[in-house]
Amino acid sequence: MVERINISSGAVWEDIVGYSRAVRVGNVVEVAGTTAVDEEGRVVGPDDLYAQTSYILAKIEQALSQAGATMSDVVRTRIYLTDISWWPEMARAHAESFAAVKPATTAVQVAALINPEMLVEIEVTAIVGDKTRKPQP
Repeated sequence: MVERINISSGAVWEDIVGYSRAVRVGNVVEVAGTTAVDEEGRVVGPDDLYAQTSYILAKIEQALSQAGATMSDVVRTRIYLTDISWWPEMARAHAESFAAVKPATTAVQVAALINPEMLVEIEVTAIVGDKTRKPQP
């Protein structure tokens, strides 16, 4: 049987909702929908889609690292925007993280996120190419 590793960010929502920030099964890592919320529960960059996207991608990179993956292992990103017309700001931040990797990407507009200050939510799928990389404790 393939080992399952749950990665927690320590967010209170994980226990309330019953989810993990990331889950690794074999060499596949799924990172849950991630928003620009800091350790104190505050939304980062409430009016700045670029700042939120950059912050989210940094959080995702940290979760991937804990799972033994890197941004270069990402094969898919899913991006949920509350206003699709702001996509160029999201795209700029996304390209800064993934210009060399170029994962399959979907960006869609949604009616709302859980907090009206949140402008974007991102989830990723990664496939760890180097099976010797181990999750971090």
